Amino acid sequence: MNHVERFRALMSFQPVDRLPRLEWATWWNQTIDRWHQEGLPSHLTETFEIDLHFGLDPHKQFWFNPRLPGLPPPAHHGATIIGSEEDYQRLRQYLFPPVESLLGEISRYGEMQARGECVVWFTIDGYFWYPRTLLGIERHLYAFYDQPELMHRMNSELVDWEIELVHAICQICRPVYMTFAEDMSYNHGPMLSKPLFEEFVAPYYRRIIPVLREYDILPIIDSDGDITKLVPWFAEVDVHGFLPLERQAGVDLASLRTNHPELRLIGHFDKMTMTKGEAAMRAEFERLLPAMRQGGFIPSVDHQTPPGVSLEQYRTYLSLLWEYTAKV
Repeated sequence: MNHVERFRALMSFQPVDRLPRLEWATWWNQTIDRWHQEGLPSHLTETFEIDLHFGLDPHKQFWFNPRLPGLPPPAHHGATIIGSEEDYQRLRQYLFPPVESLLGEISRYGEMQARGECVVWFTIDGYFWYPRTLLGIERHLYAFYDQPELMHRMNSELVDWEIELVHAICQICRPVYMTFAEDMSYNHGPMLSKPLFEEFVAPYYRRIIPVLREYDILPIIDSDGDITKLVPWFAEVDVHGFLPLERQAGVDLASLRTNHPELRLIGHFDKMTMTKGEAAMRAEFERLLPAMRQGGFIPSVDHQTPPGVSLEQYRTYLSLLWEYTAKV
């Protein structure tokens, strides 16, 4: 099977020759800096090239940012950029670039995908994430109650732009899957209630998901934290894919699969085992093996490989990844 056939078959719960071998979130910059000191060739800096160097399955991500370079940055992570509808209107000129300006490299990788040599996927902002990036973490949570009209305007304009973008992408290449950047949970579950999700988030998923389905693109929610309570909420808007399934946040893969056997999942390999030696990493793969045998699940580091992991330790991880993705 080629890379595209294998990914599509696995995520359709069909037989495969082996599981895909990929790192959806790759590595911290500091991790790569360390590995350059430990033998990774110094000219390898781009994710796609490093994937090929390690022998991972080639896959190419495109992250489509609805913000233009002139948008003022926040003072720090989670800080406010706008505080009112007037602020939003003033900065509107720095949002939603012409979609044609974002599509430069897609045709090259689309041709590779057509030959089965590469899986193309993309990321766009979700409808919890996007307002938060402009309003800031604290003001965003108040805005559900204090500024509902602004919240709806922001997401309505975002989904209009994203639907236009999806149509434009698919005239060049039909990506195999995509992710919504949507950090909606922390280690105790969702950051909003089900009624707020239904009022402020779900309507925009109900608009874009049919467009993605029209092009046979698998939608996946990218949320840190414990997504367990979110799973049935997203099922109601026809989204059944999740990553990274962070082990440290308490995500229980076996329970998720028992309660929601239709889920398509990527991640969940506990990165905290990677500095503890081969035996600890092997035990982690053994924990994941039953889900790997069920289909619809790709084991991958449950978020970026941290700089505490040496190149030698990562190569041990890769060796075990090869063994277990073939074993199933």
